[in-house]
Amino acid sequence: MPDFASTLKQCLLPLAIALCSTASLAQAYPSKPIRVVVPFAAGSGTDVMTRILMEDVQKELGVPMVIDNKPGANGAVAAEIVSKAPADGYALLLGTSSAHSANPWLYKKLNYEPIKDFTPVARTTNFPFILVVAANSPATNVAEFLKGVRAPSRNNTMGYGNATGQVAGAHLMHAAKFSAVAVPYRSTPPALVDLVGGQFDFMFVDLASSQGLVKDGKVKPLAMMADKSSSLMPGLPALGETFPGFSYVAWGGLLGPARLPPGVVATLSAAVIKSLNKPAVKERFASLGLEPYPGAPEEFAAFMVEQEAAWGARIKAAGIQAE
Repeated sequence: MPDFASTLKQCLLPLAIALCSTASLAQAYPSKPIRVVVPFAAGSGTDVMTRILMEDVQKELGVPMVIDNKPGANGAVAAEIVSKAPADGYALLLGTSSAHSANPWLYKKLNYEPIKDFTPVARTTNFPFILVVAANSPATNVAEFLKGVRAPSRNNTMGYGNATGQVAGAHLMHAAKFSAVAVPYRSTPPALVDLVGGQFDFMFVDLASSQGLVKDGKVKPLAMMADKSSSLMPGLPALGETFPGFSYVAWGGLLGPARLPPGVVATLSAAVIKSLNKPAVKERFASLGLEPYPGAPEEFAAFMVEQEAAWGARIKAAGIQAE
């Protein structure tokens, strides 16, 4: 007759095996769809980039990457949502220079800490910007544009759908000595619709959002928002050639809530960087005027700190007051 200890051991062994198996399953990441919150509307450059990238990343991870657009307040709405999400890797943010570099200087109060409340996962992209006017504008270059906006009787208006557009517009007005009423939009696509419709005079917009309208002749590009011209828009002059200091970095990168587990960060970062280095993804990015910029978590963390300071200096120089 088996003794009590042997009987107990036989009874507990299956339970121990089951508990170990359950623990292993709990530790497996990812095991369900991952939500990626995008801070701008569908059709924006950030949205287009995120969808292209996550389409490939989900193949690497083996789970769906669900895109959730939450536009508003230069990305602050989306950033706040993810800052308060559980730190389990199933709610991520496509962070941008708007929400994390510019907003600390544009708003007196934010409901999130742009650096402290997030875990850098991987830098993903640079977004080249251009100065555009409506197709029926008489201006065909920067000199003609400036002549028009400086006319004494002219009432200028400028639209913007993100912080880059807002800051670059204010910078240009300050440097070129003219004024314009700034009209904010929740995202770039509706602002572009109104520019085409003649609701305002000019805007700074990323190539990915505006490329189709440029090709169709519905908006007219006048200059790159850069100090040097770019192969992405051959023949288009750089605004910095006339007014130095337009080398803003409009960036994108994947972030999680603060205290994201290191193993989760490593898994996500490896998948994102692998996807960004694939020739097919690079080609799709280039065709839309996007610049892939794969950056590891440590590099991305240092870059975010650097960019918050850099944007602050530019915003102060442009004379923008926090709201």
